Amino acid sequence: MTTARAMSKGEAMHLLKAAGVGLVELDYETGWQDAPELGRLGEEAGIRVAYRGYESIAVKSPAALAAGLKHQKMTIRQRNLFCQFELGSLPARELEALEARAARLGDYILAGHLLREVDSTWSE
Repeated sequence: MTTARAMSKGEAMHLLKAAGVGLVELDYETGWQDAPELGRLGEEAGIRVAYRGYESIAVKSPAALAAGLKHQKMTIRQRNLFCQFELGSLPARELEALEARAARLGDYILAGHLLREVDSTWSE
């Protein structure tokens, strides 16, 4: 069974009727409001429905952080960017610019030792 990401309630409804879907992740701003109703419909279809407001990303290098923040953000979720490198190794100006970019996107740059669960990884 596969995981599918819905960007709207209509898309979620369509995915609940699709073959081979085991989990529908609601990735739109009002998904938390639709989660109970879609969850009940999902139960009937044998499909789990989940809404998460954030995702945890392990970032392997300063270059991966810069590259990841340059790409268009494809989710409404807050991304917690756990740096697996020494943040102090970055020049202060560069770190400030990366933090400002992350803040504009609604994301946070965090120290790697705080990471508990990884949803994805950014590496070079």
